[in-house]
Amino acid sequence: MELVIIEAPAKRETLKKYLGNGYDVFATKGHIRDLPAKSLGLDVKNRFEPKYEIMPDKKELIAELKNKASKADEVLIATDPDREGEAIAWHIANVLNLPENKKCRIQFNEISQKAVQNALTNPRVIDKNLVSAQQARRVLDRIVGYKLSPILCKKIKPRLSAGRVQSVALKLVVDREKEIEAFIPDEYWPISAILFNKNHVSFKASLEKYKGKKFTVSNENDAKNIVQFLKNSSFKVDVLKKSVTKSHAPAPFTTSTMQQDALNKAGMSIKRTTSSAQQLYEGVEIAGEGKIALITYIRTDSTRVSIDAQNSCREFAKNFYGDKFVPEKPNIYSTKAGAQDAHEAIRPINMNLTPEKVKESLSPDNYKLYKLIYERFLASQMSDAVYSNVIATISADDYQFKAVGKTMEFAGYTAAYKEFEGDEKQEISKLPALEEGDVLNPQDIITEQKFTKPPARYTEASLVKAMEEKGIGRPATYAATILVLLSREYVYKEGKSLLPTQLGRNVTEYLEKFFSSVINVKFTAHMENRLDDIATKNDDWHGVVESFWSGFSKLLSESNASDFSLKAPPVETDVICDKCGNKMLLREGKYGKFLGCSNFPKCRNIMPYQQEQKIFGKCPECGGDILARKSKKGKTFYSCKNYPNCKFMSWYPTTGEKCPNCQAPLIIKNKIITCSKCDYKQI
Repeated sequence: MELVIIEAPAKRETLKKYLGNGYDVFATKGHIRDLPAKSLGLDVKNRFEPKYEIMPDKKELIAELKNKASKADEVLIATDPDREGEAIAWHIANVLNLPENKKCRIQFNEISQKAVQNALTNPRVIDKNLVSAQQARRVLDRIVGYKLSPILCKKIKPRLSAGRVQSVALKLVVDREKEIEAFIPDEYWPISAILFNKNHVSFKASLEKYKGKKFTVSNENDAKNIVQFLKNSSFKVDVLKKSVTKSHAPAPFTTSTMQQDALNKAGMSIKRTTSSAQQLYEGVEIAGEGKIALITYIRTDSTRVSIDAQNSCREFAKNFYGDKFVPEKPNIYSTKAGAQDAHEAIRPINMNLTPEKVKESLSPDNYKLYKLIYERFLASQMSDAVYSNVIATISADDYQFKAVGKTMEFAGYTAAYKEFEGDEKQEISKLPALEEGDVLNPQDIITEQKFTKPPARYTEASLVKAMEEKGIGRPATYAATILVLLSREYVYKEGKSLLPTQLGRNVTEYLEKFFSSVINVKFTAHMENRLDDIATKNDDWHGVVESFWSGFSKLLSESNASDFSLKAPPVETDVICDKCGNKMLLREGKYGKFLGCSNFPKCRNIMPYQQEQKIFGKCPECGGDILARKSKKGKTFYSCKNYPNCKFMSWYPTTGEKCPNCQAPLIIKNKIITCSKCDYKQI
């Protein structure tokens, strides 16, 4: 029996389909060793060598793993095909005492019969360069988080965190908001003419130039004077320029572009997209097929695809759309500079499993995301879209107008996939028949007041795009970074937009004052490149960390020695100190808010702070107040204030009364009082 070790239990059933009876599959549920939770865990005097320890919740799992490994004829480690997966494989090999030169590592970019069988026949040794790169990242992040977070707690507010990438992403959001606040809009009055051609077909032209030079009308008085003048002017077509343009198919998805498209086109948040993508990769139950994986690995910055996948896609497009929809040669996409290119772009595993075929087996989110991935990949191997363009230059005395027409001549890849055009679509339509020298009749001259707009706030999608373009973080970190900013309440959502909270602004202000040389875009991108050098050029990871620490430690000392603080002053309350008679102040400490005497340090009396909570009805069991609480998964539920003496709970607010039919508690659901068990409703 051969033992195959993976990370996620959800993959087990999918993988076993392709391995057969001679294999046992064991899931570690992620990392099994890590740095200690309550100490730095780095030997600073010994070049920051990490002190790994078994994670407390993995001790029983490792005992079981060791038992299985001792009985196995062969141990193969099939953790995820990235640096994190390579590091997990290294930790597993260490725990199992596998020799360093043992070819125990297998990897596959997709969970399919061919990929799994190919991996089994090509085991390799664990790549120490990839492990070192991940180890360097972990050590750097531990140094920043462990050393910088306490300073923020001391200087701003308890229970804050900082991160090497997280804090730079926050700075992007804060800086954008500052740009918006500082923006001074300029007034302008665009002028358009509604014109008729000789066949009495109307179209719109926009005023662009005056006496051959571009100009902008900046006030209402000038706009009205120009409109009045143009109403009595003669319009003529001076120049008619015709051209044919082609639009090339977009590359298949990377992690970043998938997350952007999912939000822009399907309204899926980063969290929902990440969850759905993981399920589609690990395997989902498909009617008639069992549990199968639908897409390739989901953490990638590469646009490369295998020759087999390329040919399969081209064949499908040819059969479905026709020969002319497939280019003579396959479309090849260049991967951006700095990409790891460790594996393929995100694509469907089997082109014959179309979104419509599997729709009934998928959740709404999984279907929407699979459809996006499938259609994007299909489009990536299709022909260019072809457009006919007409630009008409129209004169009216010294004023010059322009009208643009665009007509699709061949749909090409757009037959399968249409790219997101943003909130403001350019007004382009087909122009009527025009010839140079044609005299046009004005139906109307229109103008309206407009103002220039500030830069748009970041959305989750555009922040991911900015992080990728600026080289901050990597595919595996984009979603986690944004989720931390939201959970820490450094930023919040307003619609799709991300806005910084005052806390987020304070954190950024403090970091800019003392740590601007390391918490910035340029330095963070540089560090990402240094991590890449460790992975690809065998650079010494200890040296990278030591170089960072030499500068960072000085900044820590300067910050600690400074009296500068952004801590909010304590708030005076009406509560009287029961020891000295002075008023109590509302303060915040490591464990939350509390009341402390204003006569401190002469009086050190403290009292618990009882925050008023909104009451959602009465308990039907004991008559106590019903309060809203949060489950471990963040879901709101309602329970009795007298817990644990009264253990009543409900997913809906209660009335405090019981159903006249079955005596179950009455709840308020969609503003209607209804029974929590039977069909009773109060009309």
